Amino acid sequence: MPRAVHSTDLLDLRKTVAGRIALTAVATVILLFLALPIVVILVTSFSSNAFAAFPPEVWTLNWYKALFADGSKWPAALSLSALIAALSTVFSLIIGVTAATALTRGELPLRSAVYALVLGPLLIPQIVTALGLFLLFEPAAMLGSPLAIALGHTVLAPPIAVLILIATLRGIDERLEDAAASIGAGRMTIARRITFPLAALGMIAAAIFSFITSFDEFYISQFLSSVGTITLPVQVYNSLTFDIDPSVTAVSAILIAVAVLALALVALVRWLGSGRQNSLLSVENTAGITNPAEETYDHQRSRSRGHSPPATTERARHPLGDRSRTVNWVGAPPGRAAVRRRS
Repeated sequence: MPRAVHSTDLLDLRKTVAGRIALTAVATVILLFLALPIVVILVTSFSSNAFAAFPPEVWTLNWYKALFADGSKWPAALSLSALIAALSTVFSLIIGVTAATALTRGELPLRSAVYALVLGPLLIPQIVTALGLFLLFEPAAMLGSPLAIALGHTVLAPPIAVLILIATLRGIDERLEDAAASIGAGRMTIARRITFPLAALGMIAAAIFSFITSFDEFYISQFLSSVGTITLPVQVYNSLTFDIDPSVTAVSAILIAVAVLALALVALVRWLGSGRQNSLLSVENTAGITNPAEETYDHQRSRSRGHSPPATTERARHPLGDRSRTVNWVGAPPGRAAVRRRS
């Protein structure tokens, strides 16, 4: 029987010149295969041929100019898609922040079931979800309403937002919240002054992905739209189905540019987030929070010598204002068990 390929085999392959060349060639072929459709669309959008020939014989910007010409149907579809995506982003953030907070900070009895329920829309085929939404909104005479389409998109966008926000909240040191609770801060104050500011970059990333998910959604828009409310993806489909409109390649290029811009914004958010990690260390020192591993080591060393654990007395600045208070931690690091929250 052939031997299975392990990660160590790939590491050994990278140590040789021939192995590095082979891996580089394979990675290049995969990247070219993934990027080839995007390159074809971008190049074809500058073609002067009405049938979108590739490669173009003559390069022109006529199809981009046709998008915003008088009587064009594309500006209305673009503005409607942007409006629906904005509404869906707001709804998705509300649901995402609530669900992520409950899953990371709450004591849910059926946490796994709730987590699976939140991620369910990612596993169900979108056409099935679209059909269900159609049967839901049709008796209520909401078909064609931008609000109905935004609510439909909200079914798909929150799972992505929840995944991002769960990772963000788990990356926030809960000792900061404990320190605030130990000096009298309520839950809303902790969320408003500590949790949400630290999770702001993650919320921005979740909003970007939610916006893109809604902006590019086709199936739900196709089922819930009407003649007067046609989103950009539906308009692209209609242009390819009922007539040959070469400006559809320019629209596709704009959609690709929007996706690239969104990825660039996410990369910028991640870069800013990595820069804030160092600032958290200074915040912990200001709030009087030390490393539990270091304190545990000191306590164990004291016990091994027959001494009682030292009491750590620190004068900490109030993390929510200019007030200060002396906090005594005797025999234990400032973990969650040593803090009693005040609602």
